[in-house]
Amino acid sequence: MRRISIPPRRDWREKANAVGFSFHEMYGEPYWVDDAAYCFELAEVEDEIEGPSQELHEMCLDLVGDIVRSEEALDRLAISGEIQDIVRRSWERHDRHLYGRFDLAYDGNGPAKLLEYNADTPTSVFETAYFQFNWLTDQMAAGNLAPDTDQFNSVQESLVEAFGQFSRDRIFHFAAISDSPEDQGTTVYLMDCAVQAGHRVQFLDMREIGIDARGQYTDLQNRVIERCFKLYPWEFMFQETYAAQLREQSTVFVEPAWKAVLSNKGLLPLLWQRYPGHPNLLPSFFADDPAAADLSDYVIKPLLSREGENVRLFRAGQEVVSAPGDYGAEGFVIQAHAPLFKSDAGYAVLGSWIVGDKACGLGVREDRSPITANLSRYVPHVIVG
Repeated sequence: MRRISIPPRRDWREKANAVGFSFHEMYGEPYWVDDAAYCFELAEVEDEIEGPSQELHEMCLDLVGDIVRSEEALDRLAISGEIQDIVRRSWERHDRHLYGRFDLAYDGNGPAKLLEYNADTPTSVFETAYFQFNWLTDQMAAGNLAPDTDQFNSVQESLVEAFGQFSRDRIFHFAAISDSPEDQGTTVYLMDCAVQAGHRVQFLDMREIGIDARGQYTDLQNRVIERCFKLYPWEFMFQETYAAQLREQSTVFVEPAWKAVLSNKGLLPLLWQRYPGHPNLLPSFFADDPAAADLSDYVIKPLLSREGENVRLFRAGQEVVSAPGDYGAEGFVIQAHAPLFKSDAGYAVLGSWIVGDKACGLGVREDRSPITANLSRYVPHVIVG
C-alpha cells in the first residue's frame, strides 16, 4: 500500500457536476481528490481486504441472531422497550438487506483491523462505485496509468444485482434528508441502480412521509409506500412521529430494522467476546468493563456516533485528539487503537463494501486527523502488479 501523485483531469469538476456529484466540495472544503491515488497489489487486496471483509460480514451475521434473542444484549446496545421486538421480528422474518461498509485500519503491514461496520446508512457509495471507476478509465486513456491497471470495484454491478432480488411489483421509494447534498446524491445514485434492475422509483424527503387513515405510510401523492430505501438511521426512525406504525410496518424499509444491531458500536465488544484474538478484530469493551483498563492506546466511541462525532483517541492513557458532536448519552465502547496508514497527506481509512452478502469494492478516505470525519477527503485507489 502506498500513496502516489498523478496529474488531475483538467475537466474533472465539470464531469462531477454533469453526473450529479455536486458534493465534490462541501462547505468550501475539497472532498474528492483527483490528483492522487492509493496503490495496492492484487494479492494484498485479495488476502488482506476482500477475504477478511467477507469473513467479518459472515461473523457479524452469525452474531445477530444471538443478540436479537437476548434482552440483555439489546439493552447493552441501547435498543430497548418495544424497539427490541421490532428488531427481533425483522431478523426472524429474514427481511432483505442491501449494503454496508466496513471501516478498516490497514497500513500495509499485518492484518486489517475492523474499526466499525457502517451497516445502516453508509455513504461514499457513489464515489466508490461510479466516480472512482470513471477516474480510472480516464487516467488510463490519458496514459497516466498503465492499460492493465485495475480496481477492487464491482460495487455498481453488485448493487444492480442486489436490487434485482427485490420484487418489482410495487413502487420502490427512496427517502433521505434532501437538505444534505451528500445524502441526496447517494440516494439518487442508488435509485439509478434500482432502475437498472427494472424498478419503478420515487424520491421523497424523510420529512414528507405521511400516514393515511388506515395507518399506512404514504407519499406526497397519497400513494401507499410499500417499500422504501431510507438513508436515515434507525435510531432516528424510532423517534419520529410515525414510529408507532413501525411495529406493523417496519417491513416497508430498507435497510431492515435488524441492521440497527450491526450499525451499533456495541457490536465491537460483542464480536470480541465471540471471537477473542481474531486477527481482524481489535480488543473492544463496553465502557464499564474492567478489562478496558488494561488498554494503554485506545479509542472511546459512542454507541451511535457517525462521521467521527464524539470520538476520543488516547495514547499512553492521555487524550491526544477528540471530535465534537451530539452523541454519547447512549453509552460508549472502548476499542484498542490501531495505526492507520500515514503519509504527508494525513491518515487513511479503508472502506470495504459489502453488497448483498458479498465483499465487492474498496474506497479510501483520508484526513489530517486520525479521526475520520464528515469532511475527510475521498481518494481513488488502483491495483498494480
